[in-house]
Amino acid sequence: MVACPLCFNLVNIDTLKGIDKKAYSYCNCCKLIFASIDDLLSLEDEKNRYLKHNNGIEYPGYVKFLNQAIEPVKELLLSNMECLDYGCGPKPTLSILLTQMGLICNDYDPIFFPDLPQKTYDFIFATECFEHFYYPKKELEIIKSHLKPNGYLVLMTTLWDDLENFSSWHYANDDTHVTFYHAETLKYISELFGFSILQIIDNRVIILQNANLG
Repeated sequence: MVACPLCFNLVNIDTLKGIDKKAYSYCNCCKLIFASIDDLLSLEDEKNRYLKHNNGIEYPGYVKFLNQAIEPVKELLLSNMECLDYGCGPKPTLSILLTQMGLICNDYDPIFFPDLPQKTYDFIFATECFEHFYYPKKELEIIKSHLKPNGYLVLMTTLWDDLENFSSWHYANDDTHVTFYHAETLKYISELFGFSILQIIDNRVIILQNANLG
């Protein structure tokens, strides 16, 4: 029996055909689409896949890409605020950009920078990593526990919006992309973890605020 890795629903799960060979399931409760556990890469294969990416401060295209997450919250980023780049990958770049702006930014990645500081942050950025989460609820629990009251979570992941077109959706055609979110999934996440959805930009950049002070 397949369980949703976000809401743990066991009943209202449908099978779904994707663009690649992975087997997918669709949760009718939280609208998450997720790949079969049998199709998840090993840690070593996943690491090797990430090492092939052309990421780093030396790539202007990548810097421009990351600025999509920074620009919408620029007025909220105050000097000496503490930030975390969650899922920074092998060549941290966003933290360099934020440091250049006078902010403090730590790097975390479960594969490349696994030592997560035991502190809370004003901002947590998670750019293009939500779709890589094998266990999204667990990852969100970690993120929530490291976010200050009223702190901001800025994430980038392309939201799906049409089940009928999922079988041809290019965003799923990546061995490391295994979880896909809908706008309704974000509502579920926000209600579960006490976030307020402040903005969704171009179906890709999502700004949440930690509204639960308890």
